[in-house]
Amino acid sequence: MSDEITARILTELRRDSRIPNAALAEKLGLSPSSCWRRVRALEESGAIRRYTVDLDDEVLGDSFRAIVHVNLVRHDQDLVSDFIRMTRTTPAVRACYATTGNADYHLHVTCRDLHAYNRFLDDHLLSLPAVKGAQTYLILKTIKD
Repeated sequence: MSDEITARILTELRRDSRIPNAALAEKLGLSPSSCWRRVRALEESGAIRRYTVDLDDEVLGDSFRAIVHVNLVRHDQDLVSDFIRMTRTTPAVRACYATTGNADYHLHVTCRDLHAYNRFLDDHLLSLPAVKGAQTYLILKTIKD
């Protein structure tokens, strides 16, 4: 599924996932029916999992943005499940990645300000028994998102 047309479809959908099929087909030089079949095949194969929105943190009032490296005390399944549940249910956590290296997990966190971030640390992250510690790296500017 990695031909040139598929790559171009994915590029256009990354730019604007709401582009009408007719406009997408025209950009790619395809008939609307052929374009629709290709997009549908990408959806059915799981290559396209979902369509989403690109949020502007500044406009939404979340000017505090950070990458947080989290280390766990131990990897007890129940404690790790509690940590993962927190990451999935806490709106401040925009993304969570299990990684190799010095940290067990990396979080992308957005908050209104430093005060809100400290509340996130106290009320959500550092209150979990599994969490040994966290290092916060402020995002100064976004180069590619």
